Amino acid sequence: MRHLGRWLLWTFALLAAAFILLQGWYAAHIWWWREHAPRETAFMAMRLAELQERRPDARLAYRWIGYDGISVALKRAVIAAEDAKFVEHEGFDWEGIQQALDKNTRRGRIVAGGSTITQQLAKNLFLSTQRSYWRKAEEALITLMLEAILDKRRILELYLNVIEWGDGIFGAEAASRRYFGMSSAALTAEHAARLAAMAPNPRYYEKHPDARGLARKTTIILARMPAAELP
Repeated sequence: MRHLGRWLLWTFALLAAAFILLQGWYAAHIWWWREHAPRETAFMAMRLAELQERRPDARLAYRWIGYDGISVALKRAVIAAEDAKFVEHEGFDWEGIQQALDKNTRRGRIVAGGSTITQQLAKNLFLSTQRSYWRKAEEALITLMLEAILDKRRILELYLNVIEWGDGIFGAEAASRRYFGMSSAALTAEHAARLAAMAPNPRYYEKHPDARGLARKTTIILARMPAAELP
């Protein structure tokens, strides 16, 4: 019995040490990204692997662009569409989460997520797309780290650069050139609203640019943009 107790204690200690090391690894990366651009995220690596299964020579379209080089319209559009309380909350919009839960309950299926920009950034930077309680807990911890280590401006800058906007297309600059043939700095309000409307399902809208839902969401986002508060 004593040997079993020691074994359990050592197992627990090793698991705790591994957990702490993993969180430290996440925190170290986030600290590095205070002033450096990510070369690749976990989500990018996953998408690239999928692309290379079909085309071994496939590459991602990804080009980092600084905060001031991104259209103010796009910043407003993304906040209006994804996280209206971005500058106010500390990583979690509890009211938005409750509204999403209520909506999902009424519909009997998941139709709204309630995730903030910081939560989505946490997932894109480090985690898989698999849904599990462990992944949601890890997402929450990384969200807290992002909010503690980075300011809101840097969080938004990272998000706009690593978000997926089509098949192998990542970031505002690649998306702007792919869909409108211009730099992200030159985007108009209409361009920005359309990109923000595409963000929840970019690969579908890339293939279905005339989808009625896309046009409707673009109009709604345009109306909300003037009220969006920027960091």
